[in-house]
Amino acid sequence: MPATFVALIAYGVIARAPNDSIDASLASGHPRRAPAFDLSVLERGEASGASGAFTDGRLALRELRGHPFLLNLWASWCEPCHLDMPLLARTWAADRRHRVLFVGVDQQDVSTDARAFLAHFRVRYPTIRDPGDDTARAYGATGVPETFFVSASGRVVAHVIGAIDAEQLSAGMRAARLGRQVAAVRGGAREDLP
Repeated sequence: MPATFVALIAYGVIARAPNDSIDASLASGHPRRAPAFDLSVLERGEASGASGAFTDGRLALRELRGHPFLLNLWASWCEPCHLDMPLLARTWAADRRHRVLFVGVDQQDVSTDARAFLAHFRVRYPTIRDPGDDTARAYGATGVPETFFVSASGRVVAHVIGAIDAEQLSAGMRAARLGRQVAAVRGGAREDLP
């Protein structure tokens, strides 16, 4: 009986352990493919560059093939998300050519709260909704905000853990456009996912 109990505890720890394969692949210089997702659209936003996406009220990774993009995981209840959302919204609005598509992923949130948050910060890029944390786990995120940069070939080339600053955003966008990887970096504050 004690051995079974120890085995169950060990399984629980392993099952909840963060997936660090993206960060490990960045550190080794061999960026891995972005994990797939297929999520409901919370706000369609301006989706230039992703023709055909959103037609069924969902957005899947396969619809973004051929387009460099950033994936920003956030939640309206996350205080640090209030720090980096203005920068993301301003950068998206300023780059009318949208050489890098921005995609927000609202995590573990109430839809009405999330929409109010997007309206408050005047977010005009597409946002999808993950009611749980499946996408965060697939990407190895353990909190919000976290931002992943994906090249047109579908490889994660950069990762910022925590609130992003202008220099990190610029470097990540450049990495996504050029398909050149940079290491995962620590950003500002963040909150752990429950």
